[in-house]
Amino acid sequence: MWEGLQAVRKEIQESVNTIHDNEEIHDGFQLRFVGKSYAKFVTGLPSETVLVPDNDWNNQENNKDSQNIFITGDNLDALKHLVNAYSGAIKMIYIDPPYNTGSDGFVYKDSFKFSDDDLKQKLGFSDTELARLRALDGKCSHSAWLTFMLPRLILAKRLLSDDGVIFISIDDNEQANLKMICDEVLGENNFVCHMSVNRTSEVATALTIQKSEYCLVYGKNVVNLNIVGNKKYSVSRGTVGNIDQTMPEIKFPAGLICKNVSDGIYEKTRILKGSLENIENLTPIIVKDGKLSEDVVLKARWRSSNDMRNFFQNQCKPTKAKINGVIEEIYFDGDRFMPYIKKLTTEKLSSLYLENKKGSMDLDRLGMAGLFDFPKSVNLVADFIKLFTKSGDIILDFFAGSATTAHAVMQLNKDDGGNRKYIMVQWDEAVKPGSEAENQGFKTIDEISRKRIKLAAEQIGDTSGFKHYKLAKVTDDLILDKIDEFDPTKPNLLSDDMVSPFSGDVLGTGLNASGLDTLLTTWMVDDGYPINTNMEEFKFGNYVAYSPVGSRRLYLISDGWDSNATQDLLNKIGRNEISVQTIIIYNHSFNFTMLTELKNNLKHVLDDDKKIEIIERF
Repeated sequence: MWEGLQAVRKEIQESVNTIHDNEEIHDGFQLRFVGKSYAKFVTGLPSETVLVPDNDWNNQENNKDSQNIFITGDNLDALKHLVNAYSGAIKMIYIDPPYNTGSDGFVYKDSFKFSDDDLKQKLGFSDTELARLRALDGKCSHSAWLTFMLPRLILAKRLLSDDGVIFISIDDNEQANLKMICDEVLGENNFVCHMSVNRTSEVATALTIQKSEYCLVYGKNVVNLNIVGNKKYSVSRGTVGNIDQTMPEIKFPAGLICKNVSDGIYEKTRILKGSLENIENLTPIIVKDGKLSEDVVLKARWRSSNDMRNFFQNQCKPTKAKINGVIEEIYFDGDRFMPYIKKLTTEKLSSLYLENKKGSMDLDRLGMAGLFDFPKSVNLVADFIKLFTKSGDIILDFFAGSATTAHAVMQLNKDDGGNRKYIMVQWDEAVKPGSEAENQGFKTIDEISRKRIKLAAEQIGDTSGFKHYKLAKVTDDLILDKIDEFDPTKPNLLSDDMVSPFSGDVLGTGLNASGLDTLLTTWMVDDGYPINTNMEEFKFGNYVAYSPVGSRRLYLISDGWDSNATQDLLNKIGRNEISVQTIIIYNHSFNFTMLTELKNNLKHVLDDDKKIEIIERF
């Protein structure tokens, strides 16, 4: 459980006191803001929420087999759940976070759940630092905005696939700060481009000065990025050594002309002396008839690109080199000291995103006019998506807003016959009193988002549907209120039913979900299974257990387990009717006797090759 978040914690811990950070501190260059250490700290904490399924919606014919997901709730909590099941699985993320304009409703609202003493002990805060941190609450300062964004970006990076990409819309208020924090989290070397988006009003004149809007694009690992749609490349300058300071693998093919080199076998000390540093795995350089007779493979950084130019004669056509497993074309310019490295152009991207005037029109066509002030257009987001995704890829938007991203995914699938999937996350923020949204009967923003997806699907003819889940906070009172007064004559300290407190009604979600549904969904996701994984039932005596399809994991959540169930489980394992590797038990549903009996039998009766791990949860 929590494997994804444990990995995040490890990454954060390793990022502290690294050589890179020390160099930045020594040079005096670093991004510092009130709340940064706290933001990193809370990133690795597990969510205190559970995932409540909307059974009435999810069981509808159009939704029951859907691979699309909509989560209502705080996106930080949602990301903490998703990172366990979707780590490295998201091909593209698009987000349009609050711009922190002072009038867009953004204020820092993430919970400060720790006491002053806790923060002093865990983070080493002084009284002055603690006061500055507390002052962020309810503010819309730069520090508050960065404290809000940092945990979400760290988790977003974890979700991206190795060839994944993230698009982030922003305006002038936080653009510079966003670029710096993305450089820190995603890596400056993974920056793809910085696009300007034209949202000029139709009534603007030549003398009108408009606030600018931008979109920052980063790859999880930029060398793995591949433009899927309408490819175009440009040549940009940069040394091979600057691509990856961890010493890239460089392959020079046989037949390459060598300048001013006699035939023979050369070692680095003779021909490459002074031109390379930190050489590893250098193959012999065999020159015959003035050309390489065999491929040359090395791991190194060029001390001077001029050395490369002097060794290899300039070619009329590009020379192929293998850099970190990716074939790139390297152009050698004989009159300049620096080679040219072929990479994705920003010109192609920029040319696509000059207009964003049709977002309101998209909503108008759905009969949802006036619900959002500055919605993104479907064409804009669809252009983003089609550049880097293909059929079957997952697209995530954890600031769903008007759900343009879901609309764009459906439209693009319709246009090219693809089967892309989306995950949307939207906080159930109340609509503004007196707004058009309230006039149309909406209570929260997520209601508008889901309505837009439904109407857009009808308009497009999309039948993929989506499944809906809502996050609900679990407080200590939920459990403590159910603990009985101690009675030594009772086998349990707890009441008989410790599952129903997790039902949708008790948690106040308004959703039709039993406590079993909630616990099963939450645990399955936190154990690494996609949220829409199908479950199968197994009966042991009169007891029903559940297992994600294709797994070797059983969930025993309900009460009612008895000796007959234990015996039936052992028999089915012994007869190889089922294969079980792990059993997760909701401890509150088992009395001490039955739990001990089950554990002892699994330990002593089964052969060593069928030993089962038992995990107790509370």
